[in-house]
Amino acid sequence: MTEMPHTLTALETGNLNEWRATLLVRETACLTAADRAGVDEEMAADTGALAGAGDRGLIAAARTAAYRRDPRSVTDRAAHAATDRHVSLRPAPDTMTCLTALLPVAQGVAVYNALTRHADSCRSAGDPRTRGQAMADALVERTTGTPGGIAGIELQLIMTDRTLLQADSEPARLPGYGTVPAGWARKILTPDENPAPDIRLRRLYTRPGTGDLVGMDSRARIFPAGLRRFIQTRDDTCRTPYCDAPIRHLDHIIPWHHGGQTTGTNGAGLCEACNHTKETPGWNAQPRPGPRHTFLLTTPTGHTYPSTAPPLPGTPFRPPASDQPRSRQPHLITYRAKGAQDSQGRRHHGGLMPADRWLAACRLSRTCQRARALV
Repeated sequence: MTEMPHTLTALETGNLNEWRATLLVRETACLTAADRAGVDEEMAADTGALAGAGDRGLIAAARTAAYRRDPRSVTDRAAHAATDRHVSLRPAPDTMTCLTALLPVAQGVAVYNALTRHADSCRSAGDPRTRGQAMADALVERTTGTPGGIAGIELQLIMTDRTLLQADSEPARLPGYGTVPAGWARKILTPDENPAPDIRLRRLYTRPGTGDLVGMDSRARIFPAGLRRFIQTRDDTCRTPYCDAPIRHLDHIIPWHHGGQTTGTNGAGLCEACNHTKETPGWNAQPRPGPRHTFLLTTPTGHTYPSTAPPLPGTPFRPPASDQPRSRQPHLITYRAKGAQDSQGRRHHGGLMPADRWLAACRLSRTCQRARALV
């Protein structure tokens, strides 16, 4: 902010809030230090010249001043910004989503005007939908080519047989979104909601209690289509701990070139960034036993993080204790005794004893003491 002293003064005196100061800095970021100082002096935010101007007016004034001083830099910046165009999808409450498109201004305005004209014509013809509803429906229809927007698109809606056939209340799961109500999941499969549904059922076999999917294997290095669908259904999102990004790559937990097999047990769904990061030196992953598919991720700093597949619909988040994997190695307890004798009269002075035998010896000792007390 030393290059924009007027903006800094306006921020300190309260004539400018943080967001509006950020807008001024953002719009002059492509300028040299001298040109940026010139724009700051021209705007003179600390004198109250921007009082009453909205955010759009502030941005327009800053852009005009910046373009006047260095038109080439501003033009190059606009051309580079067009390379960042993309479409994103974010979950919203109540089974809704936010579909966002970052477009060049000409294309964005053209899309919005086309949807607006379509909605206005529908309203003029007596359509009971609101303007926003008509615009949203037109966007879906023109993008997918169908009125409902579902025909020809595979959703992979995951639910229990009880939810589908017995009107059970167990929620379903929609990959790319998350948990959805059972009633909504059944409704989307009805002809009233989807005029021409193409419903195909795939049975998913899980272990009772844990919900772990039954594995598949393959001799190929590339995951086959069926195995890919299996892993994507099991993992739902990126399996790296604390990352909920969508799955973009299917990764071998133990790399193929280290002898890892192309199986459901050795496969995990990762986002693109996590998959590339895992291949850098110092990262390691190993499958581990667990109530559901589990592997242990080790970072270059030596920290370890377990990753367990999320529960499928109809499976408790934390399996019962009886279903948890147990170590088969006996626990050894160090004991010390003076003049102690075993059942065969042999004398011991301490050592290691399995935990179950040690507990049995303790119970036997207490029983003998009670018997002597009664005599």
